[in-house]
Amino acid sequence: MSEHRFILKPYKSRADRKECPSCHARECFSQYIDTEGRITFPPEVGRCNHEHKCGYHYTPRQFFHDHPDMKEELRDDAATLSPIVPTPPRPKVERYFFPRSVMESSMSHYEENNFFLFLCSRFGELAAFELAGKYNVGTAKVRKGSCVFWQVNIKGRVCQGKVMFYDASTGKRSHEVHPTWAHTLMRIDKERIGQCFFGEHLLAEYPDLPVGIVESEKSAIIASYYLPDYVWLACGGKDGMFGKANLDIFKDRKVVLFPDLGMKENWEGKAEKLRRHDIEAHVFAYLEEHASQSEKESGLDIADYLLNEHSQAAILRMMIARNPCIRTLMERLDLELVS
Repeated sequence: MSEHRFILKPYKSRADRKECPSCHARECFSQYIDTEGRITFPPEVGRCNHEHKCGYHYTPRQFFHDHPDMKEELRDDAATLSPIVPTPPRPKVERYFFPRSVMESSMSHYEENNFFLFLCSRFGELAAFELAGKYNVGTAKVRKGSCVFWQVNIKGRVCQGKVMFYDASTGKRSHEVHPTWAHTLMRIDKERIGQCFFGEHLLAEYPDLPVGIVESEKSAIIASYYLPDYVWLACGGKDGMFGKANLDIFKDRKVVLFPDLGMKENWEGKAEKLRRHDIEAHVFAYLEEHASQSEKESGLDIADYLLNEHSQAAILRMMIARNPCIRTLMERLDLELVS
């Protein structure tokens, strides 16, 4: 149960998201509700999900400031309420982990997986299979073309699966198709689910590599192709797992945070939280400091730059992915890539 009386309406169906009163995008606006059911806010009291492009957020605090008469009614209402009797704590529920067989059975039919097809178009089929296997990318049945990003923790247990839909040509996520979760599709009680960082299982496989953390699963996978000297994880959102996960998994490792453009200040706070756990943490600020205004407004991330920056090394990797004989030729002739 939430400790706050006024909260954003929980998302259960597309009908719970409205048109934003500022940017007028559809199905992106969450309204505030009173958990006690005594106050109904006007439709403009809420938050737009398009934080970078719109940023509209009209809170109950701002509403009561603008409408002091409503604030007085709220005080009068509170005075007439009987004392709240604390509810006894709920019994602890058993944590659920998905059978590995469920995850592994989804890691097929990649010809119907738009995200996998995008990886093929950029890196070649061999590299796409390697990346999909490395990060446990599955194919979802709920919608043709969708993929599953399985979250496997450092102990190898499957915590959650995030189902998303991408365009096979551009690799862009469709904002008309909302992400869904494996526990919802399999009708497992959400209270039994505990998430972890996407790619967390790789920490055990590569104990000596530094860690790079990005926001999206797609970015972690793409960065791991271009920059394999890091273990790349995704937190799944601007706040993501930083407030939920056991940060001790990063003990004795160097951690570098790669925020999306516009989120540097927010992620400086994440880095400080890691430092309070005696973890060496830094924020990669180069992109923020050198980005154009249009790039900042678009909220680009490191994967966008890596995909657009066809360096000599990246081109060579793509050539080898399409024709492995090139690697053999270079090794036999002792050839090296030079600037």
